[in-house]
Amino acid sequence: MANPEEGCALRIYITESDRAGSMPLFEAIVQKAEEVGLSGATVLRASMGFGPKHHMVAAKVLRLSADLPILVEVIDTRAKIDELLPHLEKMIEHGLATLEPVELRRYSSN
Repeated sequence: MANPEEGCALRIYITESDRAGSMPLFEAIVQKAEEVGLSGATVLRASMGFGPKHHMVAAKVLRLSADLPILVEVIDTRAKIDELLPHLEKMIEHGLATLEPVELRRYSSN
């Protein structure tokens, strides 16, 4: 059984049209998380959502691309997440981030 430890979940809510220079913002965030040495990051593309302006976006059958919501989730120790936060401040122009305590249970075949 894995030994539980205290961790932190960072969730970043942006849209697929958000950019960081020439690349999609979600890619830039994941790349920076890797550079900082975080354990991992996951990008989820939502099929529907709205933001602070209450502009509803949804994936439609006939529309191949839209400005759909993107969720980037990073889970690690709070200290490691704190190393990433200053970089995000420079990268994210519009969006929302949440930080929540989590219990980490790391599993390994070793």
